[in-house]
Amino acid sequence: MEFSERTIVGIFQNRADTYKYETLLRYKDNGAFQDLSWNEIQKRVIFLGRGLISLGVQPGDMVSIFSENRWEWLVADLAVLSIGACDVPIYATNSGEEAAYIINDSSSGIVFVSDKDHLEKILDVRKKLIGLQKIITFDELGSDDDDVISLAEVMALGESVGIEAFDERAGAIDPTGLATLIYTSGTTGPPKGVMLTHENIQANIMQAFATHPCLSHADETLNILPWSHSLGRTISLYTMIHAGGVVSIAESFAHVLENLQEIRPTILISVPRLYEKMYGGILSKVEKAPPLKKKMFFWASSVAERAADYLVHKKPMPVGLKLQYNLADSVIFSKLRAALGLDRLRFSITGGAALSLQIDRFLNGIGVMLHSAYGITEASPGVTVNTFENFSFGTVGRPFPDTDIRIAEDGEIIITGPQIMKGYYNQSDATKEAFTSDGWFRTGDVGFVDDDGFLRLTDRKKDIIITAGGKNISPQNIENTLVSDQYIEQAVVIGDGRKYLSALVIPAFNDLMEYAAQQGISATDNQELIADPKVIAFYDERVKHLMKDYANVEQLRKFTLLPRELSIEEEELTPTLKIKRKVINEKYAGIIAQMY
Repeated sequence: MEFSERTIVGIFQNRADTYKYETLLRYKDNGAFQDLSWNEIQKRVIFLGRGLISLGVQPGDMVSIFSENRWEWLVADLAVLSIGACDVPIYATNSGEEAAYIINDSSSGIVFVSDKDHLEKILDVRKKLIGLQKIITFDELGSDDDDVISLAEVMALGESVGIEAFDERAGAIDPTGLATLIYTSGTTGPPKGVMLTHENIQANIMQAFATHPCLSHADETLNILPWSHSLGRTISLYTMIHAGGVVSIAESFAHVLENLQEIRPTILISVPRLYEKMYGGILSKVEKAPPLKKKMFFWASSVAERAADYLVHKKPMPVGLKLQYNLADSVIFSKLRAALGLDRLRFSITGGAALSLQIDRFLNGIGVMLHSAYGITEASPGVTVNTFENFSFGTVGRPFPDTDIRIAEDGEIIITGPQIMKGYYNQSDATKEAFTSDGWFRTGDVGFVDDDGFLRLTDRKKDIIITAGGKNISPQNIENTLVSDQYIEQAVVIGDGRKYLSALVIPAFNDLMEYAAQQGISATDNQELIADPKVIAFYDERVKHLMKDYANVEQLRKFTLLPRELSIEEEELTPTLKIKRKVINEKYAGIIAQMY
């Protein structure tokens, strides 16, 4: 049966019919990656879809998915969409209370959960879940609760429902109908359900293909971002499905570098944190290298810096530079790419936050073709991207096809295009406020379009720091400069309404400990280490050096070292690793006050 490709379901079913027994998905099990074919995934989608029909799921119903990335997530997603229902992904790292808010707000009657931990989170808040009827577990857990049923049991129920019912539902999907509710991460308040249609997401998939037409059936990606996130779902999952490529699921962010070496992807989609980790790891190894190797690396880095602009624009290098680059590539860069598992990589997209210009130029210079992009959940998410044909360092590229951008008087980026959401679920006032009178979406981000048509981001509108002297300052620019340092893992700039800027700085503790050992500094734990006057003086010198090119008003007058990384678990970062500034300001209020 040929399906319309105006829906996500149609794209998947048609590719499954084409590629049948070839690999669609790879996932880690018992220490090794296992393959699942298009045919195997398709069968499971059909059986689960029929099982959900037998449970009474109707077109338009809401079904939540509370899980990390795993093959069952994809099967549940496609099964829900295939029967005309709408799915509501919940970040695997969310608490039971956060999950309860989303389940209730979306009126989900069914929730899929991953494992025992996720099941317990839901059972702990069960009394608060007003309309929940069934909890479907991906793992075989067993439960005395009649409302808890396993995925395998639901698929078995599907045997009593004819394939005609499934095909009828799948063929009747309205492309303009709701496909998913993706809840914003709530950095400043309760999350809002972003209503995305099949048409929204399909348009963004086609826009991604138009900007990178080299995507093909031969490609393989390592999925790092959660599928609950629009960048992870639309660009690194659905776009690869449209291409007919292979999707490998990373075990976790902690295992990404190991998984990259195992999979050696040709395409990679991630947030800046990954590239910052790569860059920091490279500098850390160089620091420990013998003097000759260290000298060779810095020579090669200078060659990469000079070659970067030629590489991204695909322009021939001058003969002298080309000879130097070929030597540097043979001796240094090719080995770096192989060590990172990027020796097959054709290009990588980074989005979700700004990437340091220094890291961007370095990675492109060593042959890791990195294209910075800009997107928001409300745009499915892609808005702009750098490409092989149109590239400019320090920008997030030009608009996607059929996407227009204008800049409001206060610098806010306002956009329109076929990928823009229908609105916020059950929040008509918030929806009205999000759009201009002529229907353009207010992104909440600040930036400008340069003379060559490239978008340059300043910061989130709500994150802009306005000092007591009335100066507007972008904290992200300063933070990106700080984290480009080998010895700095994370940084948060403080200063809203204050006389000067300060920062909370989290050291890269592995590197710091090695430095401390070399200097004869002993400490029993991180807290004692960061309290040592020699360590504080070391960071003071590095911060001053990093800030040397900033204007006087942007200088950090004080900083405080923190003893641990900011984390999702402590609710200091969103699931996509963005800083929750409000939480940080409240949690570290005492420390911040001491800097003023």
